[in-house]
Amino acid sequence: MSATTAVEMPEIGATGLTSKEVVQRIESGQSNAVKTSTSRSVQDIVRANVFTLFNGIIFAAMVLVLITGSWRDAVFGFVIIINTGIGIVTELRAKRTLDKLSILVASEFLVRRDGRDVEVPHNEIVLDDLLWIRAGEQVPADGQIIQTWGLELDESMLTGESRTVRHKVGEQVYSGATAVSGMALVKVNAVGSHSYAATLTAQAKVYKKTVSDLNKGINTILKFMTFLVVPLCILLILSQIHTVGGWGTALSTGEWRQAVVSAVAGVVGMIPEGLVLLTSLNFAVAAMRLARHNTLVQELESVETLARVDALNLDKTGTITDGGIAFNRLVMLDSANSAAEQASTQALYDCCNEEQPNGTGQAVLAGLKAQGYGAGAVESRVPFSSARKWSAVRKSGETWYMGAPEVIISALEGDYSSVLQQVNEYANDGNRVLLVARSTAPLSPRSGLRDAVEGANVSDDPQLDVQAEPVALVLCSEKIREDAERTLAWFREQGVRCRVISGDNPVTVGAIARRVKLTGDHEPVAMDARELPEDVNELARVLENVDVLGRVLPDQKKAIVQALHTQNHVVAMTGDGVNDALAIKEADLGIAMGNAAPATKAVAQVVLVDSKFSHLPDVVARGRQVMANMERVASLFLVKTVYSALISLGVVMTQIPYPYLPRHITYIGALTIGMPAFILALAPNTRRYMPGFLKRVVAFALPGGIATALSVLLAAWVLPPVMGWNVTGDAADLSALRATSAIILFAMGVFVLARVARPLNGWRGVLVAVFAAAGVIGAFVPFVANFFALILPTGATMVATLIALAGSALIFALCLWLAPLVRGLTGKLSRRH
Repeated sequence: MSATTAVEMPEIGATGLTSKEVVQRIESGQSNAVKTSTSRSVQDIVRANVFTLFNGIIFAAMVLVLITGSWRDAVFGFVIIINTGIGIVTELRAKRTLDKLSILVASEFLVRRDGRDVEVPHNEIVLDDLLWIRAGEQVPADGQIIQTWGLELDESMLTGESRTVRHKVGEQVYSGATAVSGMALVKVNAVGSHSYAATLTAQAKVYKKTVSDLNKGINTILKFMTFLVVPLCILLILSQIHTVGGWGTALSTGEWRQAVVSAVAGVVGMIPEGLVLLTSLNFAVAAMRLARHNTLVQELESVETLARVDALNLDKTGTITDGGIAFNRLVMLDSANSAAEQASTQALYDCCNEEQPNGTGQAVLAGLKAQGYGAGAVESRVPFSSARKWSAVRKSGETWYMGAPEVIISALEGDYSSVLQQVNEYANDGNRVLLVARSTAPLSPRSGLRDAVEGANVSDDPQLDVQAEPVALVLCSEKIREDAERTLAWFREQGVRCRVISGDNPVTVGAIARRVKLTGDHEPVAMDARELPEDVNELARVLENVDVLGRVLPDQKKAIVQALHTQNHVVAMTGDGVNDALAIKEADLGIAMGNAAPATKAVAQVVLVDSKFSHLPDVVARGRQVMANMERVASLFLVKTVYSALISLGVVMTQIPYPYLPRHITYIGALTIGMPAFILALAPNTRRYMPGFLKRVVAFALPGGIATALSVLLAAWVLPPVMGWNVTGDAADLSALRATSAIILFAMGVFVLARVARPLNGWRGVLVAVFAAAGVIGAFVPFVANFFALILPTGATMVATLIALAGSALIFALCLWLAPLVRGLTGKLSRRH
């Protein structure tokens, strides 16, 4: 529990719970504690990395090989254990980083205990607490209103209705709603799992898999391999038993052991085990790197979404501007004496002097206080509402209104086009313009809650007096972030369409967009959101030609995101206000500022903890790195899957001994796929995302996989008769064939790695050369050569091997040359049909 808050709250007689009563309720489980996390639990991380389908297949294969007694051929199993350990350790590091960072964006709430107002974390609110609900806060627990100072709630999270709801004493408020104006004292009557907050927070904060192009592609590959591995394994065992003379001979001579080892060699090669590991590793490392830049990724998989963003909707306040507002001056609309100007200025002060004024209200109050103004006597009040866009006070027989000029004037009788013209002129200079209007008519009938009390609030549906008269314009200005122009220029260069969507005057927002060069050298097109069509398809058409939208309501922000989705755009939405929460949740990627309202942060996938707009290029670039590199890595792994499956099919169909051992594929795979893949997956890469991940990966893998399979199979079919090898009856001849096949397989692996790593200038070329050299040097190291059964050919075998390698290179080149021709032919045929 923190010390007494510095915020001055209204004086009330209630003392709230005592410290002893709070302890009793916590001990009895009546606290607001709910399980929320920005990342998976340790148990979930271990389970997800260990208990996978492919780890199960690999483990079963390893056990089979161990049963045969050939433990060296089971080393592939230990590689999987190491990879899984790397995955667990990396995700645990990411979890620690994210959990520490999430504390920085956690919110505290004000409760009354022992006669004092104290701030406590969400989880320490208990049943029967007296809880203050203030503007901008998400209601953390269900409760009944004891006292209210014009509380208005946005309950769109609960009901889907965007219009704010004014609440009275005695009414129930539910967690998940958000206070948009006013304040209230609430007695908590439902906490923890019994409240709406538990469900909302659990859904918003829990680690979850994001369905994405990358995940869909990898899952498709894995599902296909699931159906292929089991039947091929059975067929391979049968074929290998046949090569040693059938079941009787195999069992009596012990050759069944070699048959099992050979079958496992085919199965192990078909499983892209490292692909799943590298995907989660890439996400976790990206999240940790972003965390160093004060960017909290609340869902690891959302990193991938960053790469696909092509439409970025920006909330002006808090994103392009820093949220800081300064009161400039009051401009009287008619020639008026000093007394009239003083009365208007005092009325402006009183309109802004609410219990919880918004940013503009606070700026006006600060500016007028500096001029010597203070609080005046107010008979009744309508607090400011983002839905109404105006506030009002009744004082000295007059009603004063303050708010958005277009909204107030549109409700008045008479022609005030000249006033709007002045508003536009000031707004064109980047000013935030408010209008002060005066009326002699009373405010709407009182609600009866606080009759005859100074500052009493009015009914649930206050109306503007149509006879009110515009008196003055209020000019304020916003401070633009220093990094805004540079950041927007980066997005333009990257082909991301940025739009500014704000609740402010479209002319004002347009002026700011022009100052930060939102559209480069072109004039940004601004539009009033009240003119937007309701039909989502028509809205999508209109949005193509609009850069700036003003006077946008919360439900319209959501509709704008939906409209962009109809045009297949991947949409990111930034914001900090409660009015952005709906759109942020609807967007493919929600980005909240660190100073955002709790409701907004709860539904965002990414939180810019220090609220710096300039972090967004890092965020998007990191996502692009993940996608581009995972495409490289997936291609590398899939080549092995393709050639292993084709070689296995060739072996089954021609009933020959399997041309290499499991330990061969372990050695070759580690040097040409496993270790290089880790490096390539984490390398810098700013390539823009292009749809069609799976199609490109398969198109890349097929030529290399087919070429490798043909090279190995041709060697296994041609070399024995040419060299006079008896591969079914002589173990030495079989070893010679397998040694030659392993060399061919390694050479083809280097060719594929070189193709994946392109361009080979710089470190990429060094990478390929280092791993190629490591493979060759390993064959000359006695321990390595013995362990992995690597035999260097000599004499006639060396000549045959060199000829086979030359033929493999030709086959590789031929397959690469034919691949685009085949794709072009199939494309033409598909278009005809």
